[in-house]
Amino acid sequence: MLSDAYWRKPLKWNREAQQTGIPRRVFCASMADVFEDHPQVTTARVRLWQFIEQTPWLRWQVLTKRPENIATMAPWGDTWPDHVWIGTSVEDQQRADERIPLLLQVNASVRFLSCEPLLGPVWISDYMWQACACCEGEGHDEACARCGDSHCESGHIRKLDWVIVGGESGRGARPMAPQWATNLRDQCKQNRVPYFFKQWGEWAPSGQIAIGGKRPGRALVGEPVDGLGHRTEMVRLGKGKAGRLLDGQSHDAVPPLVPTRATTCGA
Repeated sequence: MLSDAYWRKPLKWNREAQQTGIPRRVFCASMADVFEDHPQVTTARVRLWQFIEQTPWLRWQVLTKRPENIATMAPWGDTWPDHVWIGTSVEDQQRADERIPLLLQVNASVRFLSCEPLLGPVWISDYMWQACACCEGEGHDEACARCGDSHCESGHIRKLDWVIVGGESGRGARPMAPQWATNLRDQCKQNRVPYFFKQWGEWAPSGQIAIGGKRPGRALVGEPVDGLGHRTEMVRLGKGKAGRLLDGQSHDAVPPLVPTRATTCGA
């Protein structure tokens, strides 16, 4: 909602991006859900679609926990503007299995997952690629020369274009096991999908493994790392001190600002 002055900012950002020739990413409604089914946001949602249409130099990142509402609330049907990226929140495997299939029904140039806060192990490799119908029964090179989909590799079309991972912050934050984050990183690497590690959140690894009871400011999380039942020890440091290095490295991969649409594959 906010003020009219705030709403005008994207128009300014769009002019600046056009002048430099470099599109800008804009994360939309960070404190809200565009696809919430609530009468008070209906007018603002219509206004948002109009602003998006007016700002083709911005890469709108629209994230929702309600992908079941996208088809009825977004105005673009089966032809989404290339500058709108659509994502859904995935906290655990249950949410992944519920929400990702709905997200994959949206014909957007970029579809992404926000696994934040990551509250358990999540396996998504089966959702990352889909068999290319044009390549069935034919040589890959010949078939894809006809369908023209540059995202077709070895007879498959990439369905997910980006994965963002992060831990929880705030007073009641729960710790994120390092192996949950590294497993997603490895799945993305194997499937050539950009991986962005945003933050540890309130808790960070202490560098130790342990077994036993609770200690103040410490937590044991994840699956056992050895046959004795030791698990990773996490320490509550606060969001700032916990940082965003995973295995000592930053992971900042993002889709290209001018992505190639990956979801159209027709003869």
